[in-house]
Amino acid sequence: METEETRPVGRPRSLLAGRVKPEVTVDAIPVVAREESPRDRAAKRAAELRGHIGNMDSGTDDFFVPPEYIPDGWSYEWKRKTNVGMEDPAYQVQLSRMGWEPVPASRHPAMMPDDNKYQVIERKGMILMERPKEITDEARDIELRRARNQIRQKEAQLASAPDGTLTRDHSQAKPKISKSYEAIPIPRD
Repeated sequence: METEETRPVGRPRSLLAGRVKPEVTVDAIPVVAREESPRDRAAKRAAELRGHIGNMDSGTDDFFVPPEYIPDGWSYEWKRKTNVGMEDPAYQVQLSRMGWEPVPASRHPAMMPDDNKYQVIERKGMILMERPKEITDEARDIELRRARNQIRQKEAQLASAPDGTLTRDHSQAKPKISKSYEAIPIPRD
């Protein structure tokens, strides 16, 4: 009888008793998938996270939308959904009248959690909305025109004098309007 020391390691006793060598084929060997070690899994997940969050030392823009996400002919903008935790239905109606519609979360699944319970893309009280780019361009042109008209009106008010007073035609009385950007001197006390 064999002792523990003489018995080959790894063979069942039943096979050793009759000294029958089992016939083994390649097909009969079960393929056991080598499980990934925790260290390998952690390294793989860390690389995946670095791709999402970038350099952790720099600040991240919570409202960044990759340009390749925006379909051709459309514009995306973040719009307010809540203010101090309260929704503003009147503002939502105004946005709808201006052509803004929520971007479905199914279009950009990487921008929302994986549980698929969200219908739209939201962050910090803001909602990602879309509308045709030509409508957005027209709205920006209107806003620019309004801003320039306000500047012209204020310049005209500064250049005019109330009735019954001297005109501002003299170089010392004429207002000096500067349209450049420059540093403002800080007064020292």
